[in-house]
Amino acid sequence: MKIQALILFLIGYNLLYAQTNIKTDSLKNYTYQELQEKFYDYNYDGKSDESKLIAQYYLSKAKQEKNNSQIAEGYAFMYVNENEENALKYIDSMSVVSKKINEDIYPTRIYLLKANIFLKFNNQKEALNNYIIGLKYAKQRNNKRQIALAETNIAYLNNYVGKHLEAALILRYYMDNADYLNENEVEKIRVNLADTYIEINKLDSANSLINRGLRVFKNKDTYRYYQYLILSGSYHLKLKKYQMAIDNLLQCKKYFFTTDDERNKNYTLYYLGESYVGIKQKQKAVQNFAEIDSLIQKSDYIFPELRRVYTYLIDYYKEKKDKEKQLFYIERFLTIDQILDSEFSYVSRELPRRYDKPNLLKEKEAIINELATKKIFFYISLGVLSLILWLFVYLYYKTKKSEKQHRKIAQDLVHSVYESHKVRKETETQNENLSYTEPQENLKDKTTRVIAEEVAKTILKELELFESKEHFLKKGITLATLAKKIKTNSNYLSEIINTHKGKNFNAYLNDLRIDYAISRLAKDKKFSSYKLAIIAEELGYNNEQAFTTAFKKKTGTPLTIYLKEVEKENL
Repeated sequence: MKIQALILFLIGYNLLYAQTNIKTDSLKNYTYQELQEKFYDYNYDGKSDESKLIAQYYLSKAKQEKNNSQIAEGYAFMYVNENEENALKYIDSMSVVSKKINEDIYPTRIYLLKANIFLKFNNQKEALNNYIIGLKYAKQRNNKRQIALAETNIAYLNNYVGKHLEAALILRYYMDNADYLNENEVEKIRVNLADTYIEINKLDSANSLINRGLRVFKNKDTYRYYQYLILSGSYHLKLKKYQMAIDNLLQCKKYFFTTDDERNKNYTLYYLGESYVGIKQKQKAVQNFAEIDSLIQKSDYIFPELRRVYTYLIDYYKEKKDKEKQLFYIERFLTIDQILDSEFSYVSRELPRRYDKPNLLKEKEAIINELATKKIFFYISLGVLSLILWLFVYLYYKTKKSEKQHRKIAQDLVHSVYESHKVRKETETQNENLSYTEPQENLKDKTTRVIAEEVAKTILKELELFESKEHFLKKGITLATLAKKIKTNSNYLSEIINTHKGKNFNAYLNDLRIDYAISRLAKDKKFSSYKLAIIAEELGYNNEQAFTTAFKKKTGTPLTIYLKEVEKENL
């Protein structure tokens, strides 16, 4: 018999070994990325043996290739289907390898994975500690994805202690704004948010998320479909539509008890029990609550609603006068309550102190900085506005002062037109006399080129005629055309004008025109009423701009102001 047993064992072992080898050999053709996808697919479908095989091969392959980054990833796969002790050992191994890797996801990832392990095995205290530390490192490295993972898991802990409103705010934000999370992570947020909405009586919002999930995953993803179906049961329980809740939850019970999902097993039974309480079927309620206790003894999965479960069982058996079961459930209640109280008290105390308070302080600091920035901006703006105002006032008074000066110049010009005209006549006479005396004495000194006295006299006489007959008003006059007209050359004419008029030809011509304009505008009311373009044309200028520019340059006052003063004098 022993020999037969040994033979059967060896045959079974060889068959298993051969089967494993075939699977392992088939994995050699896959990349790391493909192996990751297969691992997640198997693990998600509840095929733990297959996912373990993938994880083992993945880690072995990475070690053989001495790829530290992939070795760390292999440890992350290995911990998934292990008990708490072994899972933590794998994460510790990952921590050692991560020190050889220059990746900014570490050490945050170590703390977040440890937190997940503690949360899975109902150690909320250590889960919170590790999430808080992980969040600190994630913020230091500004890793948005890891910040989101830490904060959403902290939100789940907020739900655990009954702080549903705080949890809803965080979950809603990341559901709508975290495009850096993968599809599974976002779906997990959506499921938990629907559950949270039920807790805070935002039933329309919850129902919207639930119906979407049922619609999207029906005939596509069985596990997710039943996740939403159990939420549908909870939703109808909240509405006191007990039979609809029972119909949904019985389907969930049939499905989840084929999986290793302890959480959904327990909550399915809990919602079923409460639904039966609602329709006053106490015996069925007790059956489901008692089944929860049986599950807890095997898995150690505990949740806050257990207080309700055990008090109901105690009261039921007290009513039935079944002392033994009453005592049994009292002892079970005291054991569970102590654990719950320890975990609940710690998380309730530490969450506000280590998460909410730092966030509030950060928010306070941000507000203070914003106010300080606004204050600085206000003072800068006030300073700039003051400077602009001062500049405006300065320019205003400068403009006014300039206008006053311009008006004074214009007034003096208008008042002295006749006198100036008389002086100009006298000056012309003097120049005529000088042309026969002074040039005779100094002609050689004043004229740099040798010009005969008779030639100089002739040119000066021609210039007198040019001025008296107002030929300077003709358009297109140049030094060359004037020289040709008075039968001399341009060089002689330029030299005579520079010497005897004290200016070059252009200035000489311009001064004649402006002096004429000053006089005629003051004396000829009709002329001063013309448009500036017409006046400029009559004065020999090509355009209005050339005239106004020349007038300002010659007189020191704008033409418009001079015309205003002329108009005042003519009233």
